[in-house]
Amino acid sequence: MGSRKKQKKIQYPKKQDVKKENSAKNKISKGRGMFRKPTYIVKQDDKDVTRMIDITKNISLVLENLLKDYDSTQRPGLTMEKPTTITSNVLVRSMGPISELDMEYSMECYFRQAWHDARLTFESEIDELSLSIKTLDGIWKPDTFFYNGKRSYLHTITMPNKFFRLKKDGSISYSMRLTIKARCPMELRNFPLDYQFCPLVIGSYAYSASDLVYQWDVDNGVKFLPGVELSQFDLISSPIRNITIHRKQGEFSVLEVIFNLRRNSGYFLIQVYVPCILIVVLSWVSFWLNREATADRVSLGITAVLTVATISVDSRTNLPKVHYATALDWYLLMSFGYCMCTLLECAGVHFFTKIGGGEGLLEDDSLDFCDTSSSSENEESALEDKDRVSEKQRYFKARQRTAINCSTRPVLYNQKCYNHHSRTEIRLRRKTRPAAPSAMSSFNKEKEHCLMQLVHCITANPKYRKARTRQAIISGSVNSVSKIDKFSRILFPLTFSLFNVFYWLFYREGHEFKWKPVPYY
Repeated sequence: MGSRKKQKKIQYPKKQDVKKENSAKNKISKGRGMFRKPTYIVKQDDKDVTRMIDITKNISLVLENLLKDYDSTQRPGLTMEKPTTITSNVLVRSMGPISELDMEYSMECYFRQAWHDARLTFESEIDELSLSIKTLDGIWKPDTFFYNGKRSYLHTITMPNKFFRLKKDGSISYSMRLTIKARCPMELRNFPLDYQFCPLVIGSYAYSASDLVYQWDVDNGVKFLPGVELSQFDLISSPIRNITIHRKQGEFSVLEVIFNLRRNSGYFLIQVYVPCILIVVLSWVSFWLNREATADRVSLGITAVLTVATISVDSRTNLPKVHYATALDWYLLMSFGYCMCTLLECAGVHFFTKIGGGEGLLEDDSLDFCDTSSSSENEESALEDKDRVSEKQRYFKARQRTAINCSTRPVLYNQKCYNHHSRTEIRLRRKTRPAAPSAMSSFNKEKEHCLMQLVHCITANPKYRKARTRQAIISGSVNSVSKIDKFSRILFPLTFSLFNVFYWLFYREGHEFKWKPVPYY
């Protein structure tokens, strides 16, 4: 028989292996918590991979070649004998606080500079390279500083916040995140209704205008992030300019921006102005109190004066000790003056118009209108009983109008003195004969001259005071409402209202912005 061809044996999987495979597939197809079917990533073409590798090698070679013969101590354009132009812009992230005591302000910003360096041009498929900050150590950078800076610093958490980009045409973009604290010379004559102009001057420390020229970015000079607000000021504008200043070393190109700020006066209205107005108005209550309530009027006036003085001291705690008076000082001074005038008015009313109240003004020796001469004794018998009784009743009614019944010093009233006073009044009333010259006649003459009365009040004339006392007893107007109080009820509110109107109109006028010379060099 012929030889049989050997046939390969076909091995069928065992039933146990088929069951294991099926169970594994079922587990892969189940939901969460089980193994999922792996997905395979499709690889790029070999050409793309090769291209990326070539670009990476090309960038490394470009950087090595650029920095191989690069001299970082020489500025760009030195061989061509033309100045290097530095274009800058600032993006303000936040601003404040602004301190009047130290006359400084602070702000956080992105400070960006751009210049062109022909030595860093390269040819590559990538237009712009974002390089590490370590590359900056081998590249020339401008020595920019802030002329009016005080304690500025660079943010270094978690790494130094610097940004460096290089374009293939040699253009460089250099950005830093800074916190700048700068001087702000403030004029506080209109405080707290003032406008402040805080400058920021940027320039080179060593390079003159023949080497470096600074200029603002036309489109993005100084910008603010949305939502930037100050607690005490409103930012009105931020004008910019490019200028050249003269220093001892020559002319230097600098950039200047002015932050025009208007102070919010709401805090001072609530804490200073409104309380002062209320205290001054409260001191006027003494004009409606009886002149006999001397203690109440004096205590009210002293309390108002001390309160205004306390507010004045507290309002200057955060202000520098300037040699001139601010608008707030003038207002507090006027409020203090009104409270003092109210207190002095009370003293004047008490001294010149108040009768009784325990000071013993009706004694014989103080009034000095008792005449013990023989003529008065002879005329005493001629008075009628009816007139004597009526005079006594009118006197005691006048004495009952006093608010204070003082018992510390008894009032001495001589019957003889009373009869003489009654006789004198009747004689003046009936005009039976000309009256003898006395303090009363002199008072009647001076009554026509208000200016003379004011002079007697200021000089504290004792004769004038006695005459006023005697006339008040005769006329029955003891301790009535004083004319000084009536006049003060109108004069004080009227003048204080006019003062407030002129004050707010004068100090709330807007101030025009004007450029000033840079005072730092």
